[in-house]
Amino acid sequence: MIYFDNAATTIQKPQCVIDAVVSAMQTMGNSARGTHGCSLTASRSIYGAREKLAHLFGCKRAEHVVFTANSTEALNIAISGMFACGDHIISTDLEHNSVLRPLYRLEQQGVELSFVPADKMGNIDYADFGRFIRPNTKAIVCTHASNLIGNMLDISRIGEIAQRNGLFLIVDASQTAGSIPIDMETMQIDVLCFTGHKALMAPQGTGGLCIREGINIRPWKVGGSGIKTYLTDQPEELPARLEAGTLNGHGIAGLSAAVDYINEIGISAIHQKELELTYRFYEGVKAIDGVRIYGDFAATDRAPIVALNIGDYDSSEVADELWEAYGIATRPGSHCAPRMHRALGTEEQGAVRFSFGWFNTDEEVDESIEAIRKMVNE
Repeated sequence: MIYFDNAATTIQKPQCVIDAVVSAMQTMGNSARGTHGCSLTASRSIYGAREKLAHLFGCKRAEHVVFTANSTEALNIAISGMFACGDHIISTDLEHNSVLRPLYRLEQQGVELSFVPADKMGNIDYADFGRFIRPNTKAIVCTHASNLIGNMLDISRIGEIAQRNGLFLIVDASQTAGSIPIDMETMQIDVLCFTGHKALMAPQGTGGLCIREGINIRPWKVGGSGIKTYLTDQPEELPARLEAGTLNGHGIAGLSAAVDYINEIGISAIHQKELELTYRFYEGVKAIDGVRIYGDFAATDRAPIVALNIGDYDSSEVADELWEAYGIATRPGSHCAPRMHRALGTEEQGAVRFSFGWFNTDEEVDESIEAIRKMVNE
């Protein structure tokens, strides 16, 4: 199998991640639910993971790293917990439904929304943020990179706009956390939402939020915290305020090991390799007759994604043929990105997404280019 669906989840995990999960399942109790050795082992492991992630993302306080099951849960917590009826939020056409649906739900509750439009290349005009700002605007909520076409937003530039206008900035880093450098302080990000199972190469069921000092988020769920049992409300302190219930300690142990692995290689080295694979594939398929590629490949930086179509064929037909005839795993369809597909004009056809990861090779890219060439010439 050639696996080019890393934007959905990474299949190949570092061996140290697998070993960490196995060890945790054999030794780990419930964090903050006891003083015996197994519980303390869990607490130490989880806090160690907070420290590593805080350092990785430039979050000043480890206790401001809050664990969730994925970035969808993290985004729901942030979006649902920071705004109220009458507020105005700006987002973009590049967003995944994990941003859009929480926003649309708030709209039904009286929150106003504006979306910075994308052009046919998937690019935005950054001046639109300024044009959309109103007296009641509270935040910009946006992705770091499109999960469909890989175009990246200039988060530092957006952070400057947000800071200058007294707005919060919430960033969906689902496609970039672990493979593209992120620093919350320099980028002026207030809440960073991430998932573990993609570029971070960690187990599914892991993710979280990194929260800047002074940001108040109402709990999305309440319940057991292991502290202040007699309070009728959720404790105020982070991370307990946003972590009701037992954490996925086994998965978090794997996430912690994944961060160690990434730090050993270096995020810049990972990003460089993935970019080289992306452009090798792009250069190989762009000249094939009948292949249409989406996104801006003249940009200076991007996520390791190439989305394409072949003629008028439905994207699912193409992906099925790639899998059945050539053993190449891709993702067809709408990719939970409805506004992006409307901007590209691919609502009916969808698109076939190739997404590259650290464990992919030049040889796999070349085989895939040849497979597409054969499909076009059949």
